[in-house]
Amino acid sequence: MQPTERQQAILDHLRAHVAAQGRPPTLAEIAAAFGIHLNAVRKHLHALAGKGLLELTPGTARGIRLPDTGARASRHILDLPLVGRVAAGSPIMSEGNVEARFVIDAALFRPRADYLLRVQGQSMCEAGIGDGDLIAVRRTPEARDGQIVVARIEDEITVKRLRVEARRIVLLPANPAFTPIIVDARAGSFAIEGVHVGTIRRA
Repeated sequence: MQPTERQQAILDHLRAHVAAQGRPPTLAEIAAAFGIHLNAVRKHLHALAGKGLLELTPGTARGIRLPDTGARASRHILDLPLVGRVAAGSPIMSEGNVEARFVIDAALFRPRADYLLRVQGQSMCEAGIGDGDLIAVRRTPEARDGQIVVARIEDEITVKRLRVEARRIVLLPANPAFTPIIVDARAGSFAIEGVHVGTIRRA
């Protein structure tokens, strides 16, 4: 018997979590990831167990066991949070900034992506990144000159190409209608949140 769409999403999430963390998530973590109650998580897990897609060990926080075939498949799956509009002053990965989660093929991005970010505006259109597109981001505080980065300036998040100069950082748009952003290299208000590793274009 095939799992429902929600059950399959939870199963994919379990596989991705095991691949990334080496252990299954707790019921509370699953509930938070899908925005559902613990009782709903239990019902879905019991349904998956009844279909032979996983095994449950009662009385343990992480008592979920995936068959070996699922564990092997999980190495090729990423469960990525989608970050939409970032609230001023909040960490980019704050729960309130996450709109949804996407299960995707890990082979799509090299290096491995940590999250997806919804792009707003056309400042990077000539780099193939348009308004509403999703970019895959590798979370890192460092980047090389010439890379497309997700940067924080004060409380604003922007996607631009990085150019590092002696005393300043220049964030270059890929659209002549926009002007570069120049930042003092010593400014504490500037931080790199990650580097661009791929784009999922809006349909």
